[in-house]
Amino acid sequence: MHHLAIFNCILAIGIVFFRRKDPTSVWAWLLILYAVPILGFILYLLIGGDIHKRQKFRIKRVEDKVQEAILNQEKSLKRHVLQEKRPELAPFTDLIYYNLDTSGAVLTGNNAVRILTDGHELFDRLLDDIRNARESIHIQSYIIRNDKLFDRICAALKEKAAEGVEVRILYDGMGGRFVSHAKWRKLRRAGIEAVSFFPPLLRRFHLRLNYRNHRKIVVIDGLIGYVGGFNIGCEYLGEDPRFGYWRDTHLRIQGAAAAGLQLRFLQDWNFASDKALTNAERYFKTPEILYGNCDIQIISSGPDSDLQNIRNNYIRLIARAKKSIYLQTPYFIPDDAVYSALMMAARSGVEVNIMIPSKPDHPFVYPATMSYAGDLIKAGAKVYTYNNGFIHAKGLIADESVMAYGTANMDIRSFRLNFEVNAIIYSEEQAQKMVKLFKQDLRKCRHITPEQYGRRSLYVRMKEQVCRLLSPLL
Repeated sequence: MHHLAIFNCILAIGIVFFRRKDPTSVWAWLLILYAVPILGFILYLLIGGDIHKRQKFRIKRVEDKVQEAILNQEKSLKRHVLQEKRPELAPFTDLIYYNLDTSGAVLTGNNAVRILTDGHELFDRLLDDIRNARESIHIQSYIIRNDKLFDRICAALKEKAAEGVEVRILYDGMGGRFVSHAKWRKLRRAGIEAVSFFPPLLRRFHLRLNYRNHRKIVVIDGLIGYVGGFNIGCEYLGEDPRFGYWRDTHLRIQGAAAAGLQLRFLQDWNFASDKALTNAERYFKTPEILYGNCDIQIISSGPDSDLQNIRNNYIRLIARAKKSIYLQTPYFIPDDAVYSALMMAARSGVEVNIMIPSKPDHPFVYPATMSYAGDLIKAGAKVYTYNNGFIHAKGLIADESVMAYGTANMDIRSFRLNFEVNAIIYSEEQAQKMVKLFKQDLRKCRHITPEQYGRRSLYVRMKEQVCRLLSPLL
């Protein structure tokens, strides 16, 4: 026991002074180490350590052009040129500039957006786009199940690879563990390149539960991009009896913004693959026709960056809202900054609407979610639980004029520990379409009133408090 106490003390000193930056996380880990020393140490090995930043292979020519575009747009914003040419974007100048500066997110026009909320519709549309591909297909997914949906996609990809189309699949080392090595080898023999992001040291056993690549991106021929919450698996078609109908949100973007998703895919590919695509200009296309009038920035964040870009975008959108906020998320565990922004909005008369699942898919996350939701209910926000299966949509709409949707949940893990990507869409038309979908979902929701929340049992209250205490680790 004496040696264990010394070891625990050394680890605690390392956490406080060398590894952890967030005080809330520090205190949570110290509590775990003190309460359950041996288990606490094992948990820290599994989910606690900071990522060792690693040099990415640069896509030099492409990134140099992006940097030039960033500088030109920053000058245009400073001189009010963009605001004069596009007065409808003037209210968002600060956010556009922030994303340019911190995330290298070039603002693109000439985009058409299609909102997809049903898995069958999404994958039918995706398979059509795959079959029509002529040059390249890039797929990135957090989870890939070894099931009939993936078999359908693989069959279409093999056909395109046989036609000479370049096909690449990037999957997370943990989320892609369901597919056997033998199947990946067969796909490679068929001409499909496949790479794992942070693969396990042992076949299916991960020492790292954090730092997962949670991004879901597809880019076809450099002009069609997909981003959102759907992974690849039959459960996302509503075929898992545990969850029932799967309500999610994915965006199909056709136009200039596909280049932002392409760049993100290629950077992640070069991080994970030993076949770096350093000269990749051929994968970026300039639209030759007018697709639409949506202005979009593609932003990303991850543990390899000191800035929590997606979290900060959520805060800015919440802070600028004057009338309404519509928020959908399967996990609602905000950090102090997002929590304070939402509380302030609710208490300032902004209509704050939050939609979360009615059923848990995680024994600790759901009680913590309900604890934070309860605080917002008391502050005047409207909280709804989705009862028609499981809601996995991830996004926020502010004042029915701008929206942020993509892969990031409204939780600390997405803000700080996972690699995520979101699309910021400056379009009243698209924002109002998303609000309309939100209101349609309300027909299948239960509104949790302050009175109903106050009638929770003592056991539920205690469980919520314990899970909330552990929320920085969830």
